[in-house]
Amino acid sequence: MHRPDDAAALSNQGTATSRIIRPRDAASLILIDRNGNEPRILMGRRARAMHFMPDMFVFPGGGTEAQDGRINAANSLRPQDEAKLLAGLGKRASTQRARALAMTAIRETYEETGLLLGTPHDDAQTHPWTGFARSNHLPDLSQLRYVARAITPPGHVRRYDARFFASFLDEISPELPARNSNPADISAIESSAYNEPELSDLKFVSFSEAFNLNIAAITRIILRDIEKLLLEDRDLSSIYPVPFYRKRHGRHVREVI
Repeated sequence: MHRPDDAAALSNQGTATSRIIRPRDAASLILIDRNGNEPRILMGRRARAMHFMPDMFVFPGGGTEAQDGRINAANSLRPQDEAKLLAGLGKRASTQRARALAMTAIRETYEETGLLLGTPHDDAQTHPWTGFARSNHLPDLSQLRYVARAITPPGHVRRYDARFFASFLDEISPELPARNSNPADISAIESSAYNEPELSDLKFVSFSEAFNLNIAAITRIILRDIEKLLLEDRDLSSIYPVPFYRKRHGRHVREVI
């Protein structure tokens, strides 16, 4: 389905290029603090020197790595989320690839924020991710809800086929306690995972505050989708359509998975 406001939605994600670049699998986490009167979302600012979305506020996330699909987890994805991920993978669909996308969101969130989406587990001490092993946690895919997908349009120096997952702050475990106990600012959390973090100014912001930050148009659209979804289902426990944003035949479209 074509939406007029999508025409510029995916156009400001990086410097233009004439090279044909295949999108790389990627995942982001929309971490929600639901403990106050209104939900707040974790966002951080990318460095100005970065080629992709420089100086913009984004959700934690990044590209999928080869080993992500083979990492041990305490629990699997919810069946409805796995089914929707598989439905969008085409001829290369596999449970391992779907699992890798979800695991990417957990790994990138740990690397960029020091926060663990995991569950205490006896087998965690041998886990290849140091922070999880040290805290005796295994990644927990059941804490994720698949909520959106977007592909960077052709013509950019980097392209991602990004899946967006949502989770709640009260479901995760910080690796180490923050010096500042205010959850609105987690930048004081100490973690060896991000001595040189990709994201600065990490903070939880309300939707209205997020809309006033320097964000990409696609980020704004996905925030609106999540805001509406939370009004309908505060726990994101239902089975709901997943919006998919991409460019087809020269037009920006919104489809539903």
